[in-house]
Amino acid sequence: MGATSDTGAKRVVTRFAPSPTGFLHIGGARTALFNLLFARHHGGKFLLRIEDTDRARSTEPAIAAILDGMRWLNLDWDGDEVYQFARAERHAQVAHAMLAGGHAYKCFATAEELEAMRAEQKANKQPLRYDGRWRDRDPAEGGNAPYVIRLKAPREGAVTIEDHVQGPVTVNNSELDDLVLLRSDGTPTYMLAVVVDDHDMGVTHVIRGDDHLNNAFRQLPIYRAMQAIEGGWEEPQYAHIPLIFNPDGTKMSKRKNAVAVDEYRDQLGILPEALSNYLLRLGWGHGDDEIISREQAIAWFELSGVGKSPSRFDLKKLENLNGHYIRATDDDRLADLVAARIGFELSESQRDLLRRSMAALKPRAANLLELADGAAFLFRTRPLELDDGAQALLEGDARALLAQLHAALDGVESWDTEALEAAVRTVAEDAGVKLGAAAQPLRAALTGRRTSPGIFDVLALLGREESLARIADQMTVPA
Repeated sequence: MGATSDTGAKRVVTRFAPSPTGFLHIGGARTALFNLLFARHHGGKFLLRIEDTDRARSTEPAIAAILDGMRWLNLDWDGDEVYQFARAERHAQVAHAMLAGGHAYKCFATAEELEAMRAEQKANKQPLRYDGRWRDRDPAEGGNAPYVIRLKAPREGAVTIEDHVQGPVTVNNSELDDLVLLRSDGTPTYMLAVVVDDHDMGVTHVIRGDDHLNNAFRQLPIYRAMQAIEGGWEEPQYAHIPLIFNPDGTKMSKRKNAVAVDEYRDQLGILPEALSNYLLRLGWGHGDDEIISREQAIAWFELSGVGKSPSRFDLKKLENLNGHYIRATDDDRLADLVAARIGFELSESQRDLLRRSMAALKPRAANLLELADGAAFLFRTRPLELDDGAQALLEGDARALLAQLHAALDGVESWDTEALEAAVRTVAEDAGVKLGAAAQPLRAALTGRRTSPGIFDVLALLGREESLARIADQMTVPA
């Protein structure tokens, strides 16, 4: 087939077709994103098909996880999702049409025969593929024995696909075998179901991982057979995108990286727009642009921008990007996201305090976990339990300095960061120490930790009464 443009004349229709045997994989999410952007860019439709034909492994929780992950990433599909298993009768109908039209045949080979065939091929160092033993035999010879329906694939010549990412790819037909279309129990195979569903859904562009490139050559004969039988089976255009690898160049695995979308949300505290932006930049580019909104991505996305080489997932780069989006996010929304990670139900006043803290906390946070951790001091009960770092900051003359700071802060009339800083500076100057030396014991007393947001922000957020009480708690050495 020859695809000379991204779209051709028909209205663009793309699809994402995950198998619900587990979570929404990070690579699948990128594939869905590329399909969505391409369809939206061309004013077309983006469809979702759940390929649940593997009944032993397809589960309702997995389907729910996929739908949840896509909604979280704002990968909004058009219309209702299609469930492949429910269309088994239609798939079988096409297989029987191909059988009647002479483009498929009944194969009565037993499992034992096929195993012996593969063993012989292996011993002779031949490719392991079906040898066509029933291709030209009279099906009457099979009697009433169980049979499968196989595609009568072309054996001569070659097929070239003008892939929008990989470029022209050619495979000799002699390298392909007569794949099974319908199993002996009457259920369709994946190869048949995909083609029938793509045709019936009007899919014009198949954008998927390059691990499916060989499948395209096995699926095209089904299109061509049905085109010969009834017409109207136009072949889709293909774009096979490279896979995502670990930073060391190995295949992405759970051992080295989080691979499920919900892990980035729940365990790593990544914002959906940050993950979406990062996945967009994994294998696709628009000049030197790094921060790309969904609106910009739709306006700019073309398959010509997708590279041929695998991309390497870098969590540090994702977190840097996430930090940008955290800083740009509305404080109310951030507070809602962080509140769910605090560990207990917040009162209205506590939620308001959390919201007011976002401006001080978000400049140094790379993810929602760090935001929640940074905000934890706001809700601790007195007397604070100090960690080892905070304990060290209160050794020596630190507690005496705390007493001076307490007295100075108690005299501040306007409890704002400017007045608070002036009071602490005066104490530091009188004590002959740098401002940081005065701020450190304050930080330990107010937060119980060695690190925190700016100390004057901490004082302002905690308020006069709570701040002075926490300082007083630490002015003497515990018994």
